[in-house]
Amino acid sequence: MIQELRKHYGSQFEPALIDEISQVATFMDVPEGKNLMKPGQYIKSMPLLLSGSIKIMRPDSKGDELLLYHLEKGDTCAMTMTCCVGSTKSEIHAITETPVKLLMIPVGKMEEWSGKYKTWRNFVFASYHARMMELLESVDNIAFSNMNERLENYLNNKVEIINSKHLYTTHREIAADLHTSRVVVSRLLKKMENDSKIKLHRSFIEFL
Repeated sequence: MIQELRKHYGSQFEPALIDEISQVATFMDVPEGKNLMKPGQYIKSMPLLLSGSIKIMRPDSKGDELLLYHLEKGDTCAMTMTCCVGSTKSEIHAITETPVKLLMIPVGKMEEWSGKYKTWRNFVFASYHARMMELLESVDNIAFSNMNERLENYLNNKVEIINSKHLYTTHREIAADLHTSRVVVSRLLKKMENDSKIKLHRSFIEFL
């Protein structure tokens, strides 16, 4: 574990902090499509993502969900940190979008390290800022962009995350993330294909 920590965080955290994290963190190797957090759960630890991607979703009263942002290598979840500090229940749904490796930090260490290590305190503040900017971008997309723009932004982000021009997903999954209907997504994807931006295959979307 300590080799992974030094690889991903060695230039960011003090050696003493790296040692402490290695002593108290729990390593998890999670396959794609697994729930890491559900609404209503109490949060007892905070994730540090070593590899892969996690989707952070916000459910509504009907059980539908809206994609808020993604977590990638080196990230942590600001909403998880808020729940940890306030001992409140989660209001988000976190699910692995790809296989992920992560470290779970006990909640009791968060406040201790904030006073003890400047690099940890800076990391927490930077994480809050990054997630807030992503939330604002999501709000802007919903409020000011039409569905066609939202879909293109969504697909471009997915391609960047997986680092591949072949996106294996269904129209129904895309519709769920964007909180719209499968029919709308299918129509807009067909338009993108007609505009030579993508090519639709049986099980994946190819970006041209």
